Amino acid sequence: MPLPVSPPERTTFTDPVSGVPVTRWTNHRGHSHHLYFTNPGWYDGGRRLLLGSDRYNRTNLYSVELATGEITQITDADMPLEPTETSFLFASVNPVRDEAYFWRGPDLLAVDLRTGQERPLYRAPDGMSLNMTNVTADGQFVCTAIYERLGGTEALLRGYVGFEAYWASKPLSQVLRIRTDGGGAEVVFEERSWIGHVNTSPTQPHLLTFCHEGPWDRVDQRMWGLDLVSGKGWKIRPQAPGERIGHEYWFEDGLRVGYHGHTAAGPVYGAIRSDNTDIVEAPFPHDSHHFHSLDLDLVVGDGTRGHPWDPTGSRPYILLWRFREGAFEGPRVLARHRGSAHVQMTHVHPRISPDRAYVVYTSDDTGYGNVYTAELRPFEELPELPAERRG
Repeated sequence: MPLPVSPPERTTFTDPVSGVPVTRWTNHRGHSHHLYFTNPGWYDGGRRLLLGSDRYNRTNLYSVELATGEITQITDADMPLEPTETSFLFASVNPVRDEAYFWRGPDLLAVDLRTGQERPLYRAPDGMSLNMTNVTADGQFVCTAIYERLGGTEALLRGYVGFEAYWASKPLSQVLRIRTDGGGAEVVFEERSWIGHVNTSPTQPHLLTFCHEGPWDRVDQRMWGLDLVSGKGWKIRPQAPGERIGHEYWFEDGLRVGYHGHTAAGPVYGAIRSDNTDIVEAPFPHDSHHFHSLDLDLVVGDGTRGHPWDPTGSRPYILLWRFREGAFEGPRVLARHRGSAHVQMTHVHPRISPDRAYVVYTSDDTGYGNVYTAELRPFEELPELPAERRG
């Protein structure tokens, strides 16, 4: 049976700050979002983009065809509520075939993106919480982390309620490697520290990163590497006491890891090979919550809502920087997103498309989370950050 297809909901307008064409792809009285910024959601040769969307009082996986705007419903169920609630933010796409992987409660499922047919791959043990999925570069394994559930009033998808309690409890955490052909799962690493954000290299099937979750300035070390063959873990960019370093992601070469944070000298952006060589770290003018890039040439961020260390207040913009001669230029404004980032599903999470044609992001500027793309223009043609928002 063909998958259900809905008419396009897209609207294209000119951003009032940059003059760049922006397209809103969804328009529904419920939240829609793209995948987490470390997880590329494109498939069908880049012609379609995966979305999580609340429709008909349920949350399901959809895709939008970028040429027509038509929206296809891929799954037809609902996500459970806490304590086993999961999100399509955690979904991932197989890089070698049109198949995606996601948690529905304790069950990790594979779904054929052409037919909607689902296959069970793994069931998490009782009492374990679930996190991000990611697929190895050869498409053979889904990797993820699970960790002991506290059983209290935590709602980590709803504003990080219980975040510090999770960190302080030092839950048993496991990194799993699960065969995408249904051949079983194995624990490749475990420890009593809250592990999250498992992120596989897009070119090296044996490599992934994970993080120690918790307050960034209080965790022992945020960024870690893991060799899936040997099971060996190691620190990436060893962290000095008091530093806040994180939101790590792989560059498109699958060898270097980008990150941002704060050191004693102030905000920084950095990149480093996973073997701790070839480090580049430079002062970063103006901060953001999340960053993404395919390399060091162009970095996108989502601005800020005002931090204690950021007295200039809110900067609700998609911002761009470029790296030239050892320093970052910018920011330049690509679009004004006005996103609240109130819950995980409405975090802006900007990501540059694989062809460098646009930035995809989520915003609830209409009151509901929707998925947007903003066309990339030459850096020099974009306006600088408005004067009232400069530090």
